[in-house]
Amino acid sequence: MTVLSSEPLKNAKKKRLSAYLDPDVMNALTDYAARRDVSLSLIAEAAIASFLSPDAEDRKEAAITRRLDQIDRRIQRVERDVGIAIETLALFVRFWLSSTPALPESAQAEARAKGLQRYDRFVDALGRRLSKGPKLRQEIAEDVPPISRADADDLAAR
Repeated sequence: MTVLSSEPLKNAKKKRLSAYLDPDVMNALTDYAARRDVSLSLIAEAAIASFLSPDAEDRKEAAITRRLDQIDRRIQRVERDVGIAIETLALFVRFWLSSTPALPESAQAEARAKGLQRYDRFVDALGRRLSKGPKLRQEIAEDVPPISRADADDLAAR
């Protein structure tokens, strides 16, 4: 945009500005003005005022900061959910390994078949829970304080 002249209008507080615009920009400006039913001058004045406003950068920064804060909260929830999943799996595996005796060779084939049936029922139940039921993460309070290492050792000893 190049300024041609800047001269005052008769009995007006506003000053005249002539500018050259790229044809594509001019077409977009004309279309926008027609859709909004406002003058080209009004749109140009608002655009220039916005461009020159010191608040424009502050508004952009505030919007970006809000978005980054939202992303940060979402990442924290994902980290929490993954932590819950890992701890749940570790607790289950520890319990299962410590409470399940080894099977004799003669019973292993029957146990495998029964295990496959139980696994299929588990997958069905998991599918139903994920599609409609409350999620485990919703059942766990977010404000539960972490336990100390001594308390964790006492729980593991039980």
